[in-house]
Amino acid sequence: MNKIYALIASLILSVGQVKANEKVSVLSPDAKVKVELTAQGNGQVFYQVSYGGKEFLQASPLGIKADIGDFSSGLKITEHMQDSVHESYKLERIKASRVDYCANRLLVSLSNVKDEVIQVEFMVSNNDIAFRYLLPKQGEPASVRVENETTGFRFPEGTTTFLTPQSDAMIGWKRSKPSYEEVYKTNAPMAEKSQYGHGYTFPCLFRIGDAGWVLLSETGVDSRYCASHLSDWTNGVYTVTFPMKEENNGNGTVEPAFSLPGATPWRTITLGKTLKPIVETTIPWNVVKPLYETKHSYRMGRSTWSWILWQDWSINYDDQVKYVDLASAMGYEYVLIDAGWDKNIGYDRMAELVKYARSKGVEVFLWYSSSGYWNDIVQSPVNKMDNCIVRKREMDWMRSLGVKGIKVDFFGGDKQETMRLYEEILSDADDHGLMVIFHGCTLPRGWERMYPNYVGSEAVLASENLIFGQKFCDAEAFNACLHPFIRNTVGSMEFGGVFLNKRLNRNNNDSSRRVTTDIFQLAVAVLFQNPVQNFALAPNNLTDAPELCLQFMKHVPTVWDETRFIDGYPGKYIVLARRHGDRWYVAAANAQKEPLKLKFNADILAGGIVTKYYDGKDLSPKMETTEIGQKGDVTVEILSGGAVVWVR
Repeated sequence: MNKIYALIASLILSVGQVKANEKVSVLSPDAKVKVELTAQGNGQVFYQVSYGGKEFLQASPLGIKADIGDFSSGLKITEHMQDSVHESYKLERIKASRVDYCANRLLVSLSNVKDEVIQVEFMVSNNDIAFRYLLPKQGEPASVRVENETTGFRFPEGTTTFLTPQSDAMIGWKRSKPSYEEVYKTNAPMAEKSQYGHGYTFPCLFRIGDAGWVLLSETGVDSRYCASHLSDWTNGVYTVTFPMKEENNGNGTVEPAFSLPGATPWRTITLGKTLKPIVETTIPWNVVKPLYETKHSYRMGRSTWSWILWQDWSINYDDQVKYVDLASAMGYEYVLIDAGWDKNIGYDRMAELVKYARSKGVEVFLWYSSSGYWNDIVQSPVNKMDNCIVRKREMDWMRSLGVKGIKVDFFGGDKQETMRLYEEILSDADDHGLMVIFHGCTLPRGWERMYPNYVGSEAVLASENLIFGQKFCDAEAFNACLHPFIRNTVGSMEFGGVFLNKRLNRNNNDSSRRVTTDIFQLAVAVLFQNPVQNFALAPNNLTDAPELCLQFMKHVPTVWDETRFIDGYPGKYIVLARRHGDRWYVAAANAQKEPLKLKFNADILAGGIVTKYYDGKDLSPKMETTEIGQKGDVTVEILSGGAVVWVR
């Protein structure tokens, strides 16, 4: 951080002062995105954003209030500087394994009536904006407590929303919310209030009429700040809002604090005329850096887990052997052993089970509660992950067995205290060669690049809800055609999907009924991105599922070198392409009530022989080889709740 400020100081020396009310602006490298800052007569600073000459964000407020000064009003722009940023990096755990990032940077110094200074840093690339506040050390104070932000987003009239609400705190299963598991509402007006009255969780998607689309989120949240969300639309503006005081069972501060000099997380804006830049954005990772180096080599891959269909009663030695054997038969790298293993299997027999799994070429992930004083969770192991002394002892034991990862569940909210716990678990786990999955948790905010052993978060109304009620099964296609545009575009999403059971229970004969086709389930393996996928397959699928589905699931990858958006509309349908090595997977899914006839261009399939997976007229899965013309034009009809997948 000190290096950043040294660089900033050296650059600012070469610029002059800005006259009162003068506008300061910066363009993207392709000159289509323009960000303009203005200090108005009342001392408030606003920014506005246009794309291709059209207004996407109207004058929106900037500023923070802190214990060291009020930087929300009485401000003037005193200095500014610009430079360019070019960086390339590799990261196999996101939607593209190599990223070339080019942006123009604008750094603006603001001073208040007491001549105290704050800086705003904008990174503007083609279709993406990231900005944050930089707080230098001024005088005696060596730390800061941020009381609130006035950061806002003012959209043009007629903008519609695609949002999910921030829930009440301390509700839900064993008082474990908020956990980013609420229902999305699409095409809603801005004036419509959120379900709980607390605003909306990131990411947030907006349609700016015929002009295009905007996705808002944040990145770079670590132990030095809280996670934020958007307020309800009030007086024409959405504002950045800190956690509720009731979160974490009322423990911990709402106001984040950090040492000086320091910086807030980045707020991100992705925009474009179409949804393509929304789906393909890499901005969550472009503006963050790794927080520590690892000495370990982590292997991504596929996994089985019994809990999703066989539930709590399956967490016993014999049933876990069956799921190890399933993973081995499918060629999968991992098995996830869920809650209750410490009581039903025990530590001694777990050593035997891990040894057996490894003899079959399968490595083990173990489930833990996040534990602590913020909920009423009794699923065990508890009281292991919330204390550094106990946690390290537990991780030593796992390392001695050869366990490769942990799934940690049921966190308490978005306060800085909880962000610190996420980071401590990740850091300690890396010391012990363990990968980490989070469930019942917050949205990952750049964590794939920040933490080398982080491999995914739930933070979505995920697969477990399909088994809990038919209404969730009925909405499965809607959500699958929504997440590639919103939740999954900003971070890995550990959904735990791909069911080949018709009935979502152990015996495949009762409970919730899956209404999507088998091919739709195959498409989900492509549509949802997470580097370690816990698929919802069951041992019975080895004999009762169609062979073509099993063969597909034996070979589908979980890491991708490239992602391309082809066509779609949030909640209605999606056509998405992903490349692994030299092989392309193109998945098209339909959530609408009627069959969908589509014609699109997929140049990645042009002039080649492809394997096509599709739904037969009787809804049974079919497979054929076909040739795509030299122009790459594809015409297809997709059944309601169905899909088509092409592999080349």
